[in-house]
Amino acid sequence: MDQVGAKLLEEIAGLHEIPEGAYNIRENGKSVGRSSTEEIEIIPKDNGKGIDIHIKPGTKNKSVHIPVIISQSGLKEVVYNDFYIGEDCDVTIVAGCGIHNGGKDSSQHDGIHSFFVGKNAHIKYVEKHYGSGDGNGERIMNPETIINLGEGSFMEMDTVQIKGVDSTIRKTSAVLEKDAKLVVMERLMTHGKQKAESYFHVELNGDGSGANVVSRSVAKESSYQKFVSDLEGNAACSGHTECDAIIMDEAKISAVPQLEANHPDAALIHEAAIGKIAGEQIIKLMTLGLTEEEAEAKIVDGFLQ
Repeated sequence: MDQVGAKLLEEIAGLHEIPEGAYNIRENGKSVGRSSTEEIEIIPKDNGKGIDIHIKPGTKNKSVHIPVIISQSGLKEVVYNDFYIGEDCDVTIVAGCGIHNGGKDSSQHDGIHSFFVGKNAHIKYVEKHYGSGDGNGERIMNPETIINLGEGSFMEMDTVQIKGVDSTIRKTSAVLEKDAKLVVMERLMTHGKQKAESYFHVELNGDGSGANVVSRSVAKESSYQKFVSDLEGNAACSGHTECDAIIMDEAKISAVPQLEANHPDAALIHEAAIGKIAGEQIIKLMTLGLTEEEAEAKIVDGFLQ
């Protein structure tokens, strides 16, 4: 792997070398490294367009890395990865995509990840998206996450996109059974003429199920963002969704909430706040010796943590 690929791998997966344990590294449309373990088996799909990951019941304190990197201008691909997570597991899955485009043609990665999570399993899913390159070609990423949470299971999803992605449509759908819990934190920043749309649809089908979906975003210059959240309460459940955004320059942001309660004991809440950085925050930091630009950057960095 060259220096560009190594840099992308570091940005999206925090990897400086081949990880221990189970992993699958995809570069420019091909798997360039794969390893299974006794507890975690990674099987390539017959058509080469993805993998199946099987995690044995009872697997604890293990991780799986499945990053994708693209450095070939004009490459476009759709990848399907399916996760089958056994009962009583406790694992971390690190995914994400990095695109370096130094050419004139658009590069695009569409990744569809489906999760089938067994009873009482705990999953942490980390997904980062990053773009680089000084070419005129666009960097396009369209991640889709499909989640099926079994009884008593828990999934934490941390999804981040803060640099270099020109266009993205991010879709997340989830179905929760009895006592299942879903926690989502989305962090997103756009600038220039970038566009980002996020769509969340959660069905709370089991008694005691709960979901907390939070999006924090910053839109700069003439970029555009859209956040759509849809919570459907079909049992005695609880759901909360929140959009908290900073708008700057000539940017535009749209937040579209939808709550649907189909059970008298469904408790659903939506919160949304869009606004500019408060002037007193900038002034306070400037009194500590920062320039206005430095103060603004400091506030944005803290907001997206």
